[in-house]
Amino acid sequence: MTLRRPGGIRGILDTGTDFRRLPRRRPAGRPVPAVRVGPVELREALADPRARLGVGIAALLATAGAVHRDRVGAWEASAFRAVNGLPDALHPPAWVVMQLGAFGAVPAAAAAAWRAGDGELAARLLLGGTSAWAAAKLVKQVVRRPRPVALLPGSRCRGREAAGLGYLSGHVAVAVALGAAALPRLGPAARALTLTAVSLVGLTRLYVGAHLPLDIAGGAALGLAADAAAGLVTSRCASGQEGRAS
Repeated sequence: MTLRRPGGIRGILDTGTDFRRLPRRRPAGRPVPAVRVGPVELREALADPRARLGVGIAALLATAGAVHRDRVGAWEASAFRAVNGLPDALHPPAWVVMQLGAFGAVPAAAAAAWRAGDGELAARLLLGGTSAWAAAKLVKQVVRRPRPVALLPGSRCRGREAAGLGYLSGHVAVAVALGAAALPRLGPAARALTLTAVSLVGLTRLYVGAHLPLDIAGGAALGLAADAAAGLVTSRCASGQEGRAS
């Protein structure tokens, strides 16, 4: 004999379901609260070299996709002219700052770290700076964006005219790679000085007419990724040496 459960409200109540434990549905139209990420959380996330590598690659792809070989956007042209049109008297100090992104800065920084007794930092500087310099040349051949003088009439070139292609800036890539490697070892004052110097390298490349703003952004992204990759390699090598020593 089959027993039938009473219908209606009584049948529902007889099921034994505790309606207080059922998940509540969000009323229609009420927005989902946004997750806020503050400066502390962002800094902690970027402390992981894998996160920096991902951010650097993503920014590199974004800037490379935004550039054009035959034209320059209005905002980029305005930003370039604002810096490129500064007085000529700034060229001597700008040239000095610009050398912080030259390839010669890589062995110089690595040698300074080695003399200070930090062999791991020396290896990271050498590997990250060299890979940023070499990768910049490869990216130039892939994107093939000309220099500002070929894209923007009236661009001012100061000093020796830069040869080759524009996107991306190898000077900025090298400066960012070296700066990112050194920052964790520096005190507050030295960090501020390093960040200022790295930023000025990018501005000087605009000032001398060698690059456009997206070239600078792409170089910074490449430098961040190069240092992150170098950090992963050197930390793994250091961990392997400690394991063999123990």
